Amino acid sequence: MSIEFHWGPAPDGIDTPYWDGLRAGELRLQRCAECRAWIWGPQWLCPHCHTFDPGWESVEPVGTVYSWSRSWYPFISELPVATPYVTVLVELPQAGDRRVLGILSEPEPAKVRVRIGDRVTGRFELDEGATWPLLRWTLAPEGTR
Repeated sequence: MSIEFHWGPAPDGIDTPYWDGLRAGELRLQRCAECRAWIWGPQWLCPHCHTFDPGWESVEPVGTVYSWSRSWYPFISELPVATPYVTVLVELPQAGDRRVLGILSEPEPAKVRVRIGDRVTGRFELDEGATWPLLRWTLAPEGTR
């Protein structure tokens, strides 16, 4: 059995505005125009008020580490990430505390000290040969976390 890795918009298009935002250097999440609830992951209707086709809004890619994990082997061979790497679940206060997953960009991932609550900032990076950019996170300087 082979698992096909998909990097970019889903075939049904539900998350295309997210990926288009990354290309434009923006983090875009869904927000219901009716009840103003933030939504992540992408949905066809608002899970709070059931309005169809929630909109998308840009959010500053700044948040705090909610959880993290250091990985010593690649989960997906198609994703060009050197091992080890640190995956972070980032809570976004400007988006109703929605949480997004990403890779922490640090020069020495095997040695980096990450703590729950550390402040992080997102960067949009297009790897060589890639069609779609990725959102990667960096830790705030030690004295400002």
